[in-house]
Amino acid sequence: MQTDWNALPDEDFRHVFRTWVDENCPRHLRFMRKQRPVFDEVAEWYHALAAKGWLSPVWPREHGGMGLSAAKHIIYVEEWARLGCPRIPDHGIGLVGPLLIRYGTQEQKDHYLPKILSGEHVWCQGYSEPNSGSDLASLKTAAVRDGDHFVVNGQKIWTTLAHCANWIFALVRTSRDEKVRQKGITVLLIDLTSPGVTVRPIPNLREEADFCEVFFDNVRVPAANVVGVVDEGWNLAKAVLGHERIFLGAPSRPEYALSRLIMLAEARGAFDDPAFRSRYARLRLDLYDLCSAFDRFAKVLRTGGELGGDVSVLKLFCTELYQRITEEMLEIAGEEARFADDLDANGSEVDAMNLYLDARAPAIFGGSNEIQRNILAKAVLGLPG
Repeated sequence: MQTDWNALPDEDFRHVFRTWVDENCPRHLRFMRKQRPVFDEVAEWYHALAAKGWLSPVWPREHGGMGLSAAKHIIYVEEWARLGCPRIPDHGIGLVGPLLIRYGTQEQKDHYLPKILSGEHVWCQGYSEPNSGSDLASLKTAAVRDGDHFVVNGQKIWTTLAHCANWIFALVRTSRDEKVRQKGITVLLIDLTSPGVTVRPIPNLREEADFCEVFFDNVRVPAANVVGVVDEGWNLAKAVLGHERIFLGAPSRPEYALSRLIMLAEARGAFDDPAFRSRYARLRLDLYDLCSAFDRFAKVLRTGGELGGDVSVLKLFCTELYQRITEEMLEIAGEEARFADDLDANGSEVDAMNLYLDARAPAIFGGSNEIQRNILAKAVLGLPG
C-alpha cells in the first residue's frame, strides 16, 4: 500500500525523508564539486531513488511518483540540499514527465514515463537557439510535415547535458504567424540517436561540458512524437515550469557558500579584521532576508495559491548574493585565489575558485537576471515595456 505523504504533518515527512536519504545517498556523492554531474556519475543514486519510489516527487502516484503537494515538495528540496545530495539529470523527472502527464496521449505516457523512471531515457531541453535565448519566441528551428513524419532542421544551444542524453524535448517552428510569434510553435520529442543529429559540447569556465550545441540536419521525427496540438506548443512550454520557478531562488547555494566562507575566514584569521566582520554581517543578514523571502513565497504555494511575477525577485536576490559571497572568499584567499584546487582551512577543504566560477552561471540560466528585472518592471511595477 502506498503512503499518502501529504497526509503526514510536515515535520514527520521531513524526518522520514531525511532519515532515509541520509542512510542511502552514497557518501562519495555528497557535496560534489561538479554541480551538474552526468548520468553515469550519479546512476547509483538515481536507481536507488527509483527503487524506493522517491525519484519523481510531484508525479501522481499512479504514474510512479510520490504525488507531493507544493509544501511537501519544498521540504523534499530543502532536505536534499541540506544533506548535500548530488543533482541528478532531472529534465525527464521535472519537465518531460509533468508535460506528458498533463498534455500527452495515453500511448505517450505508457511509452515514455516508465523509461524515465528506469533511466533508459535521459532527457535534455531544446529551447534556446543562437539569437533566440531570452527572446525564445523568435526561434527558427523548423519542422516540416512529410507524411507521418516531421523533418527537422536547425540548431539549439546551451542545451544542458545533451552529451549524456538520448532524448530531447524541443520547441520547433511548424508554421509562421507574422503577427503573433508565439503561434506556430510545437513541442516535439526527438530521439538524439536519430540520423542527422549532432551534439557538440561547450566547455564552461571550469572546463566542464555542462552545455552543448545540438544540430538537426533533415532529422525525421514521427508525427506521433508531437505533444499536444501542432502550432500550440508555446503555452505547453510555459505551463510545465509551474511552481518550480521558486527553486531558482532557493537559498541552498548561498547557504553552502557562506558555510565555506566561514571556514576559510576562521582559518585565515579574517574575523580579526573589523572591515571583514562588517562585510560578513551584511552577507549574513542578506541570507536571512533571502530565506525569509523564500519562505513567504513558499507559504503561497502551501496554501494553494499561485506565484505571480514578483517571484522573480527571488532569483535576482539569490544569484547576486551567491556571487557576492564567493567574491568575498577570493578576497580572503588572496594569492591562493588563483588556484583551481581546494584550499586548506584548518584541515578542511574549501572549494573557493570552484564556487566562484559556479556562481557566474545562475544569473544567466533560467531567464537571465536582466529578463527578471524586465518582468518585475512590467508585471509588478507596471512600467511601460
